[in-house]
Amino acid sequence: MNSVAKNNTFNVEAIRKDFPILNRSVNGKPLVYLDNGATSQTPQAVIDVIVDYYSNYNANIHRGVHTLSQEATDKYEEARKIIQAHFNAKHAYEIILTSGTTQSINLVASGYKSLLKKGDEVIVSALEHHSNIVPWQMACEVSGATLKVIPMTQDGILDITAYKALINENTKLVFCNHVSNALGVINPIETIIKEAHKVGAKVLIDGAQACPHIKPDVQELDVDFYVASAHKMCGPTGVGMLYGKEELLNALPPYQGGGEMIDQVTFEKTTYAGLPHKFEAGTPNICGGIAFGAAINYMNAIGFTTIATYENELLEYATEQLKALGDVKIYADTKDKTAVISFNIEGLHPYDIGTIVDKLGVAVRTGHHCAQPIMDFFKIPGTIRASLMFYNTKEEIDIFIKAVKRAKMMLS
Repeated sequence: MNSVAKNNTFNVEAIRKDFPILNRSVNGKPLVYLDNGATSQTPQAVIDVIVDYYSNYNANIHRGVHTLSQEATDKYEEARKIIQAHFNAKHAYEIILTSGTTQSINLVASGYKSLLKKGDEVIVSALEHHSNIVPWQMACEVSGATLKVIPMTQDGILDITAYKALINENTKLVFCNHVSNALGVINPIETIIKEAHKVGAKVLIDGAQACPHIKPDVQELDVDFYVASAHKMCGPTGVGMLYGKEELLNALPPYQGGGEMIDQVTFEKTTYAGLPHKFEAGTPNICGGIAFGAAINYMNAIGFTTIATYENELLEYATEQLKALGDVKIYADTKDKTAVISFNIEGLHPYDIGTIVDKLGVAVRTGHHCAQPIMDFFKIPGTIRASLMFYNTKEEIDIFIKAVKRAKMMLS
């Protein structure tokens, strides 16, 4: 891979050659893929790792003494160390490999069902994906704890003054996404974590939408739990990770029972394995875990500072071009955001726009983006979301703008 030129400038055309899917057509038009917030595309380097696993060392891990099992185990644990290094976790065993962000959140929420009690309070933000709302509602129903919400403003950002007023000695847990999937807003998680820790509350940060664009340092953040999904980061679907501080993971009960997560099993009593295996019951997504490590290596080879700089240029260009169309309402048109534009055109339904631009080869997301409370706040059925990635181009944005303009003309 030679995605960055020798003079250290960003070479998007070289990068695009790494992604086979970008060569295909949709409805007779060249694909313009602007739905990266839902899932990113996968480079050939990661595809090759997947093929290599199934072609050469497909075997179950941790249990076998034969060569294939040992090779697969080594590759899987090597990937865990890659993930550990990327997020700067103190120990590799603080990285729990899961099926993705949703399972990671549910794992923590399930554990806290037995640790919370009536009178305890947990706080979520108004900008959350459903996967960081529903599990905590379920935990509160079982435990008797109270769920409170950090409100948002009309600018699409969290009201931190209100958050500071909400938090108190009864607050046990705070949950917030690093970046809003619906709006692209980067939340002030440093402040959220610091204020929570003042009262002894623990914090879980949903990093699913941040990790494709930002390289978080969990030790520097002093975050208690951090979760992410591989498929947002040029990796495969069905795999993700939970980072947790060692002492907090040890305090949580197991999420699932089965093979791998045990120490000793008798019909009288079972004892559990140590970290990370305590939370990794059953045969994992071995190939997915290995490919997750490969995807992180791919993105780090480009560099997250380089990625952020380029994507910000795309965001500014796309925002300017959209505004020039007129009758466009951009939600959370603020400075601190990733390369996501969530918008509507006055008088037109977002689904209708999305359907027409798809016929022109442009893939965007429409709807409430699994963040219905945000849409209810703005009193809208949903938005059109264009989410950009480092392999997108200004030329693709031009095609997108023309497609939106045409849809607008057809529907007006």
